[in-house]
Amino acid sequence: MGLFNFFTQEIAIDLGTANTLIIHNDEVVVNEPSIVALDRNNPKNVLAVGKRALMMHEKTHESIRTIRPLKDGVIADFNAAELMLREMIKMVYPKKPIFSPSWRMMICIPSSITEVEKRAVRDSAEQAGAKEVYLLHEPMAAALGIGIDVEEPVGNMIIDIGGGTTGITVIALAGIVCDQSIRIAGDEFTADIMEALRRYHSLLIGERTAEQIKIQIGAAMKDLENPPDDLPVNGRDLVTGIPKQIMVSYQEIAEALDKSIFKIEEAILKALETTPPELASDIYRRGLYLTGGGALLRGLDKRLAQKIKLPVHIADDPLKSVVRGTGIALKHYDRYPFVMR
Repeated sequence: MGLFNFFTQEIAIDLGTANTLIIHNDEVVVNEPSIVALDRNNPKNVLAVGKRALMMHEKTHESIRTIRPLKDGVIADFNAAELMLREMIKMVYPKKPIFSPSWRMMICIPSSITEVEKRAVRDSAEQAGAKEVYLLHEPMAAALGIGIDVEEPVGNMIIDIGGGTTGITVIALAGIVCDQSIRIAGDEFTADIMEALRRYHSLLIGERTAEQIKIQIGAAMKDLENPPDDLPVNGRDLVTGIPKQIMVSYQEIAEALDKSIFKIEEAILKALETTPPELASDIYRRGLYLTGGGALLRGLDKRLAQKIKLPVHIADDPLKSVVRGTGIALKHYDRYPFVMR
């Protein structure tokens, strides 16, 4: 086995709707948007992946198409997902090794996933060159990444606001006790911003511009302590059809995102209602943990704390906590009972 182990390399993958991260030897080696650009005439020909493909997104001509293979946290386009994974795994070793290693992969999946969707993830990984594939539920990975001891008999609530789904999970004794998943997350926020600008400014903007607005001035409350400056936004005027620029304030964005955030609050309350009372008392003491890209929305922790009247903690690096946890689980994959073979 010694020789075989020498060629077996371990990687942990967070296959997200918006970003894919890969950890190898305890460091994040790949952190790229989950998007791939393919040649229309030859769909097996990958033109670009990750950041380069994102730059092409919504700017292509008829012989290039950009695909986001994951929708709502699960694989929607199987072939594109496999091609994207393969290209991203190549990025782990920029210099081609003499012997291509056989990979042991740990991939995290949403907890609300069906058997068929689980199968799609496993098959994609095997097609991309994995010898062994282990699966792990995202809330578990997030909890490990935040630094929570998941095996102790104490309840913790993890709220993971990703690109496609928001998962609200209560974890105790290395297992998932109750779980709410709603398909309202980063992508929905982006769509809300596009819709608001179209409605109030009759300005048509693309997905990428809306994403930039969300990152730069996105907020969950209308009164922030240190508010960001207004942002100039370029787009096409729907009335005249001519490109124009407007200034957008963070209050407008907070207004646009209000409905979606309200739905997330409702889901959290619903999850708390189904929590067993002993775990509820643990959650009262410990508070809620926010992770995922949505946790970076300004003022979201304050807004949730006001609504739910419990302390809300944001993970240190919310975008990377899931992949870090997956890396930890991969190191001890035989010790943790919640790793799926």
